[in-house]
Amino acid sequence: MTIRPILTAPDPRLQATSTDVETVDAEIRKLVDDMADSMYAADGIGLAAVQIGVPKRVLVIDLDQKEGKKNPIAYINPKILWASEEMAVFEEGCLSVPEIWDDVERPARIKAEYLDRDGVKQTLEADGMLAPVCSMRWTT
Repeated sequence: MTIRPILTAPDPRLQATSTDVETVDAEIRKLVDDMADSMYAADGIGLAAVQIGVPKRVLVIDLDQKEGKKNPIAYINPKILWASEEMAVFEEGCLSVPEIWDDVERPARIKAEYLDRDGVKQTLEADGMLAPVCSMRWTT
């Protein structure tokens, strides 16, 4: 696996519109692995492919990483199906905008679908920290 450089603002590549992944294959799984390694090297909990210059709808999240564990989960072509009207506030940062943190209000609960690293369609109902992490990156 490879640690790839994370783009930082104002790099114009961060503004690229990401496209759907057509097929989850060995190339996409390698991308997911590289993203996880890059995220860990930067001490992050989430990374989108566009942040390493790949405008594909791929996201890796690992909320366990803050506790010294590694449990990265790939979300490929994620889509929010439902978001609660109830909101939650969490302090957020972004690896592409280093050292800036702020409280952000996002839906407290979401329901979403995505493909996993094997290309299998999954459904996710999230609350707590996972809901805002997902909702900040996913489109409805």
